[in-house]
Amino acid sequence: MGANTKPARTRRITRWERFKLNRRGYVSLWVFSALFVLSLFSEFIANDRPLLVRFNGRFYFPVVKNYSELTFGGEFDINTDYRDPFIINLINEKGWMLCGPVRFSYNTINYALPRPAPSPPTSENWLGTDDRGRDVAARLLYGFRISVLFALALTIASSAIGITLGAMQGYFGGVFDILFQRFIEVWSGMPSLFMLIILSSVVEPNFWWLLGITLLFGWMGLVSLVRAEFLRARNFEYVAAARAMGMKHSRIMFTHILPNAMTSALSYLPFILGGSITTLTSLDFLGFGLPSGSPSLGELLAEGKANLHAPWLGVSAFVILALSLSLLVFIGEAVRDALDPRQPPTLC
Repeated sequence: MGANTKPARTRRITRWERFKLNRRGYVSLWVFSALFVLSLFSEFIANDRPLLVRFNGRFYFPVVKNYSELTFGGEFDINTDYRDPFIINLINEKGWMLCGPVRFSYNTINYALPRPAPSPPTSENWLGTDDRGRDVAARLLYGFRISVLFALALTIASSAIGITLGAMQGYFGGVFDILFQRFIEVWSGMPSLFMLIILSSVVEPNFWWLLGITLLFGWMGLVSLVRAEFLRARNFEYVAAARAMGMKHSRIMFTHILPNAMTSALSYLPFILGGSITTLTSLDFLGFGLPSGSPSLGELLAEGKANLHAPWLGVSAFVILALSLSLLVFIGEAVRDALDPRQPPTLC
């Protein structure tokens, strides 16, 4: 007899392990998460107020609380301007200041520019300033945070609405399915971008108003997908058994069928997130987005278009936007591969 050969051991791999096998998507997830977490602490990274001040033996935290000039020996009972040389000298005489890496907030105007705004990158303004003298690096950091938070809120809300309506449409079927399908066909045929522009021009939009009007047209992404999964699963034996036992429709839908339908729906979420970022950027670029002065990638792109002699404006916003969308696409591809039922379920 030949030498004994042991059979190759195999084990069932989880979806998370399958996701990690896609190195590009796995690394993209960590890079995007690191950038987002970093942006959540924008006030501690880019701010015109110090993180910590020690004066006369006491500690002060200007980053979270406003202090009067009188606190540091100033002459007026107003909020302290920590970029004022007079205040800086007063504090340094009896203490010290600890500042963040970027000494500007998103709305801080640098009045000591070496050249008229927009000025090129310097050691003080790492990515230069815009046409109003505001630091580009600070506005990119704050703008990225607003864009991602807006996209996350829109993705969660639109997915919740789309999954719920798609589940009801596929589970009940019949007249409800036909009528709602006709409504979706009419509603999806409307020019959503033009409708968003018209609605945004009616009132001065803010974060929540923009979220509401974009949600009017953004909930349809997952409806057809979830509807198809429920149409397929509603005649399965375990669903018929649950009905025969008198189980409520809501419990059958969201406890037994929905977990199976979510497998395919989850793979679309990174792409919906990227589309939401693009929607807000487009509205800001056209001037129908966030209020004027808000940190925005779209507004920075518009400033770059209006100031072609200052390429650092458009290039900085384009790099951040392209990097964000590329990372989300890579994450989406990895999620899609991890949830693909055709992939082998075992590893040797």
